[in-house]
Amino acid sequence: MAGEILFLCHRIPFPPDRGDKIRSFHLLRKLAEIAPVHVGCFGDDARDLSFAPMLAEIAKSQVVLQRNGSRVTGGLRGLARNQPLLVSLFDNPAMHRWVTRTLGDRPIRAVVAYSVQMAHFVPVLPTATRFFMDFVDFDSAKYAAYGAEQSGPMGWINRREGQKLLAFERDVAMRADVSTFVSEAEAAMFRAATGTGIDRVRAMENGVALDYFDPAASFATLTLAERGEGPLIVFTGQMDYRPNIEAVESFARQSLPLIRQSRPDARFAIVGRAPTSAVQALAEIPGVIVTGGVDDVRGWLAAADVVVAPLRIARGIQNKVLEAMAMARPVVASPQAAEGIDATHGAHLLVAPDPSEEAAMVLALLGDTDRAQALGKAARQRMVERYEWDRTLAALPELVMGGTLA
Repeated sequence: MAGEILFLCHRIPFPPDRGDKIRSFHLLRKLAEIAPVHVGCFGDDARDLSFAPMLAEIAKSQVVLQRNGSRVTGGLRGLARNQPLLVSLFDNPAMHRWVTRTLGDRPIRAVVAYSVQMAHFVPVLPTATRFFMDFVDFDSAKYAAYGAEQSGPMGWINRREGQKLLAFERDVAMRADVSTFVSEAEAAMFRAATGTGIDRVRAMENGVALDYFDPAASFATLTLAERGEGPLIVFTGQMDYRPNIEAVESFARQSLPLIRQSRPDARFAIVGRAPTSAVQALAEIPGVIVTGGVDDVRGWLAAADVVVAPLRIARGIQNKVLEAMAMARPVVASPQAAEGIDATHGAHLLVAPDPSEEAAMVLALLGDTDRAQALGKAARQRMVERYEWDRTLAALPELVMGGTLA
């Protein structure tokens, strides 16, 4: 018998409808093929907690705890303990107790922690028990980038977080048998920043559900009333996430007006759950649509003449780009959003360095439907060749369990 796996993730991996849940969902499914899995995770709200029965269909055992602590209290606790705030905000005594009990009661051969804040719950392990850390993204670099462009209290907080979190990430990587990041670019940056070697820090890319994100699949298409007249440009993402907010603000206020000078009927749809008040306010700009959460994002992707990903700060591989390409849509992405994706500018997608170039590339695609169609077709083929989940997670059994599973 191979032994069992303890999987810790910061959000319940159901449903796979946002970036962090997509990767954890597919990791969980693959882990369950290797050995029985015990899952400890958090839910942000009642909706998250309602998916616990779905988790129970895969997990050998589970605990789903609601995050209900005050962000202010968690932040002050982190400052008092000299911890990264990301760690203190997720600290939970009940999770620590569940982990200790599960390790004591079950024949756990490997502990898998997903996202840096869950490493806090991994105690010192017996020599025979492996520790696999999936950082996903180089999070401290993101906070350092925020801090570098900010002043005042928030600038100080983000610079502190970048420093504290980097030290924590380095310590975790030294404890783990192996750590992974979502792209080789992220892994290489982490190795350079921490002095860890390629034997300890590797890339394990995201994939895309090609049978689901397939233009030939069955899904509800948009009505004419929903789609409207004229060219449709689409952005998808969780709309309370800062990089997404900044991306759509940039496109709506800088790129879209340039596009509408030549194509006044062009519209920009911002499609995603939990739009902040700042995102909702963008609907006042001519041509901007803010949908909020939708039942099936594929309808909007299929209706898009062009999909854009104008992120200015981005980490790892962007699921939104993979999904749009899998749906055979022409994509215009920023260099940050395209980084880490094994695709070529001009062949599989277009990469625009600034808003004026974004506008020019979108207009070129709107004016040449044959070119747009060919780019979308090549994008789909690239996803089939490179980003099927079984392919990207092929090394997971060896990484988690270490050699033979017999």
